[in-house]
Amino acid sequence: MEGVVLGDNLPLLRELPDGYAQMAYADPPFNTGRTQTRRSLQTVGAGEDGDRTGFGGRRYATKLLGESSYRDTFDDYLGFLEPRLVELRRILHPTGTLYLHLDYREAHYVKLLLDEIFGRECFLNELIWAYDYGAKPRRKWPQKHDTILVYVKDPRGYHFDSEAVDREPYMAPGLVTPEKQAKGKRPVSVMWHTIVSPTGREKTGYPTQKPEGLLRRFVQASSRPGDLCLDPFAGSGTLGAVAAKLGRRYLLIDESPEAARVMRERLGCP
Repeated sequence: MEGVVLGDNLPLLRELPDGYAQMAYADPPFNTGRTQTRRSLQTVGAGEDGDRTGFGGRRYATKLLGESSYRDTFDDYLGFLEPRLVELRRILHPTGTLYLHLDYREAHYVKLLLDEIFGRECFLNELIWAYDYGAKPRRKWPQKHDTILVYVKDPRGYHFDSEAVDREPYMAPGLVTPEKQAKGKRPVSVMWHTIVSPTGREKTGYPTQKPEGLLRRFVQASSRPGDLCLDPFAGSGTLGAVAAKLGRRYLLIDESPEAARVMRERLGCP
């Protein structure tokens, strides 16, 4: 099974064989307690009637392609995640890795669950995706990061290739040699990366879309060309887009027909 699959991920995961995927990236609902609206938008060039202004003063119009909503509330969030995480561990190759993208309010609870399922010795990293956008409340520190927990199937035999990961500029280039400055540094556990630009080529209009540059690091480090990468909460299909560009295979699962439509258009698959 490969490509884009529409359906509830739990029964679909149970159909997959042991050791099927080299890496899995999962971005489940965040359990925010709110009703979330998914809107797929398309921005096109327009004249004076455009509803927004872009670079160079050009006017653009926003077209609504589709809309759906879901209640991002779980009476038992861990009960929802547990059987899916059990299946993901089973499905991982012996050298495989899971990247689980979580809301800061749930990450510490889910880590305890992952310690039970995978074993504490299989905990590899807590990654922080740091960004700077959106509202900034004045009565607390503005929340501008997500947490990604990384677990491996076998702590003695997992695949991780740090040299395959794209390097990034030094934050203080004057403190390193010209040779190091030209080469760049390997990303660390705190990853500063912008959100998906509302007017960029990467934008699909899907509200929870994650940037390709972030997932590209995970795929480069934890898989090899030809390996299969799995996303059971695929949304806009960012993992598939990255995997395809890096010569990996992919399986993307989502229960939303709108998400499946967006992914198929983005990836050019039936």
